Formats: sequence, structure tokens, C-alpha cells
Amino acid sequence: MTAFAQPPEPLALYGPDFAADPQSHYWRLREHGPLAPVRLAPGIDALLVTDYQAAVDLLRDTHTFTKDPRAWQATVPEDSPVLPMLGYRRTALFSDGDVHARYRGAINDSLALIEPHALRAEVTRVAGRLIGEFAATGSADLIAQYARRLPLHVLAICFGVEPGDGERIVNGVAGMFNSAENAAVAYADLVEVVTALVADRRACPRRDLTSYLLGHPANLDDDETVRQITLIMSAGHDPTTNLIGNALLHMLTDARYAGSLHGGAMTAHEAINEVLWQDPPLANFAAHYPRHDTEFHGVRLRAGQLLLVSYAAANTQSVPGLSDPGVRSGASAHLAWSAGPHRCPAKQPALLIAMTAIEQLTSQLCDAELDVPVSGLKWRPGPFHRALVRLPVRFTPVDLTTETDRHDAAEGASDGPSEVSISP
Repeated sequence: MTAFAQPPEPLALYGPDFAADPQSHYWRLREHGPLAPVRLAPGIDALLVTDYQAAVDLLRDTHTFTKDPRAWQATVPEDSPVLPMLGYRRTALFSDGDVHARYRGAINDSLALIEPHALRAEVTRVAGRLIGEFAATGSADLIAQYARRLPLHVLAICFGVEPGDGERIVNGVAGMFNSAENAAVAYADLVEVVTALVADRRACPRRDLTSYLLGHPANLDDDETVRQITLIMSAGHDPTTNLIGNALLHMLTDARYAGSLHGGAMTAHEAINEVLWQDPPLANFAAHYPRHDTEFHGVRLRAGQLLLVSYAAANTQSVPGLSDPGVRSGASAHLAWSAGPHRCPAKQPALLIAMTAIEQLTSQLCDAELDVPVSGLKWRPGPFHRALVRLPVRFTPVDLTTETDRHDAAEGASDGPSEVSISP
């Protein structure tokens, strides 16, 4: 067994230093082997898997490891800021076996109702409206004014969220990922919004995913329905926002994309794929816990110990040395969507939203460029995500007002609930 040096103390994955340069932290962690001790918040430690093969093995091993965090959670203060992300709830994320299959089936069947062609058309429509709001000004923050608002719109129309509750959803999800002092309050507000939504749909079903989940053969009770929806929202909003933002930043700063922001689908596809490999929006997650004391890739583990997978570190590990070189062949072999039975079920709609959002922006504002030096960009602190605070750009002002826009305005077009992307 290879002997690795042990770090003097767990490496902190929170605060501005980690947010500014996570790859240098991953490089330091790799010096200590395939798993290394990290600190997620004050007093909350874990082992982070930074090795690609070890990550794949962990994600696929349902016999040695469980997703149920309750044994670990009993050792954590109830007000810990990481519990909104890691604390037990009755969802597919925190379950195994038949329970997981029941929840996962309801989620998969619900997401299957989102028709791709209708989703693309809806994202194109709202992208055009959002771009039109700032196109004539010559400058914008592409996070606040664009990347954050697009996924929110999709969630609202799919689940039937009232327009006035949209900002509460955004703040609730962002607070969870930030894992700051207000994380528990943010998550509680998100649950409150969804609980009211579920109660309304239980009494008066509509043509949306909330109503479908309530009527699904899995026979979810109200709390189970609330928890699956908050899971989908947290997984669907913040990571998609960050995927759009990180890919746009990649295109704005990588010399290979210079002068080709109007390149269309292939350029957007390449940027997204490179970001998923190099700078995934969900950087560290996939909590697992040994069912019993064991050894994993040469590291002794105790039952109930918290392990996280670093998708970002595993993806950027060099290929030589992998026990199965073929496992990384092909552009889709990155771990940004996780792997194994808990692989992200929303990959296709998330990719479609991000791709369409980038295509629309780059085709209409093809001379956009950063309005600050790259060194002036700030990243949101937090152990789980890779997320820009702002993405300020400047461009040639353009009037994108069309007859369709004027018609939409006359008809009162808004971010309100819609049924266009949900099949019968």
C-alpha cells in the first residue's frame, strides 16, 4: 500500500481562499492520497475523494456505503450550516434500495413529462425577453440578469410556482449551497413555499409537475412530495445557473473562443463540456457513509464517517494511473452528473436549458466582453458549488424589440406559471 503524507489538519473548503482558487486546494489534497481530510464548515469534517477511479468505485458501491446520513448527523450540531445540504430528508438523495427506487421512479416519471422541443421553445422565448431587457443598455450582469432568472422561470412553469414566490426559491436554494450561517433559515423558507404549493395542488390539481407527483402511483404523502420538489429545485436551479455562468465566462476568457461568440450550437456545446470537465458547477457532493468499519483505496474508514466526492478534483486528475483507462474515454465520461444509481436524473433538461440560454445570448450579443479584469471576478464561498457572484459584461447596444415582444407585452407576458412544456 502506498504511503501518503497526512495533512496537519483538514483543509477548509469554505471561505474566500478556497472559492478563489479551488484547483490549488485539490492539488494539495491529492498529495495525501485518493482521500484527504477536509473541513466543510467550522467543526464539520469529512474525507474528500479526489481520485477519479476511487470516486467511480464509491459512487457505484451500494453494498459498502449508504446514502442515509442519520448516524453521521447524530454527531453534528443541529444548527450546522451544512445540514440543509447533507441532513436527512425523505428523498431519493438520502435513501437506498427500494425506498430510493420508489422516490427515483416518481422523479424520473415526472421529469419525463417535460417535452424537449417545448422546453427549448420556452427557454428561447424567455431568453429573448430577458436579453431584451438589457440589450439596449450596452452592459449587464449575466448572473443576476440572465443565468439566475432562466432556470427559475423553467421551475416556475413546470411546478406551477406563483410569480411572487420565485425570489424566495432562488434565495432558499442559494442559501443551502452557500452553507453560511443563514443556510437553515433559507432552506426553511424554501420548504414553506413548496409546502403551500403542495397543499394547494392537493386541493385543486392542475396540469403541472406538482400535481403529477401527488397523483403518481408511488403514492407520495404531502411531506414526501414537498421533499422531492425541493430536491429537484435545489438540484435544478443553482447548478444550472452556475453551468450557464461558468460556460459563458469560459467563452469570454478562453482565447480559442475569441471572435466566435456567435459560433452557435457547437461552440456552446464545447464550452459546456469543457466546463463540466474542468469547472463543474456542483464541485463537491455525493455524500456517502460506510455501513461498517472498512478499508477503501488504502484508507481505513469507520462506520458512519462522511465521505464526499470531488467531481472537480476527480475530473481534472491526469489519466495515467487509472486502473481502467477506458472508463474516461469519450466526452461524457466526466463525473459532473455523478455516476451509479444516484446519477443526476435531470441531465438532459439541464443541458438543454444551458445550451439554449448560451446560444441565444451569444447569437444576439456576439461582441460581448468582460467589463472587469478576470482577477476582479468574485466567486461565492461554499464547499459544494463553483459559482460566480457576478459576471459583468459590455457590448454594443442593440434594440431587440420586435412585433412579437410588443404583442407579448400587450398580452401581459410574465414569468408566471405556464403549461407549455408539460405533456398531457
